[in-house]
Parts: sequence; C-alpha cells; structure tokens
Amino acid sequence: MPVGEFCNRIVVVTTPSTVVTEAAQLMRTHHVGDLVVVEEAEGKRVPVGIVTDRDIVVEVVAAGVNPEALKVGDIMGPGVATVRESEGLYEALRYMRDKGVRRMPVVDAAGALAGILTLDDVLELLAEELTELAKLVSHERQREARIRR
Repeated sequence: MPVGEFCNRIVVVTTPSTVVTEAAQLMRTHHVGDLVVVEEAEGKRVPVGIVTDRDIVVEVVAAGVNPEALKVGDIMGPGVATVRESEGLYEALRYMRDKGVRRMPVVDAAGALAGILTLDDVLELLAEELTELAKLVSHERQREARIRR
C-alpha cells in the first residue's frame, strides 16, 4: 500500500527563519508535536527539515537559551529524511527505522511536500487492520459453530 494513500495530507509548516516561540505557538494552535520546515522552490514547498516539541525542549528550554533569540533553522537537525508518496508502507517504515525518525515528510515525484507519515498514524492504521482481522477470526468461528451444530 503506497504511503500516499493514508499519510496525513494536512501538514503544519514553517520556515527556517521562524522564531522558535512562533513555532511553539503554531504547534499549540494546531495541536501538533512537529512542524515541517519548508522552503519555496519553483513555486513548490520543499521540505528541508522538521522541528519537534522535543527539539524546543532539549535545544532551547533545557539549555536555558532565550527562545526569542533562536530561529527554527538554528535548532532543526541537518537534512531531512523524506519518502515518496508512491513508496510502500513496509519500505517507508524500514527507512524510518534506519534513519531513527518517528515522522517523515511525504513528497510527490517533483519533491514537493504532499503529506506527512508519522509513527502514530501508522500505529493507528495497524491497530484498525488488526481489529478487522480479529473480527474476521471471531466471525469465522461463529459461522462455523452455526453450520456445524
């Protein structure tokens, strides 16, 4: 199943020049724990990083740094791992594991931001799938019990 079929298409974005306090306010307003950092290139929003609530806590708050003095580009990690929307779920999960990330921007064939794949979303999808499998097993047992009375 391609990740483009179930990734979250609503992505809260920011730019590297956004002040850290503004980024934190965006997270609070939109009830998210991360922002995809983008730059405009040829009319497309291209992911260049991710900043998380953990980045703000570890790099700013715990370090005692004034959040007004830092920009998102100062605290986001170097580079960003992305996955194409046509990529399969298994391959995307393996790539996330290899990169050690819980969130990965999804891009289209041109490299423009198309969505985001998060571990939370995948766990929810898998839980739904396992629930359906459990219902199938239960239904099959009930059907067999009715037939073979």
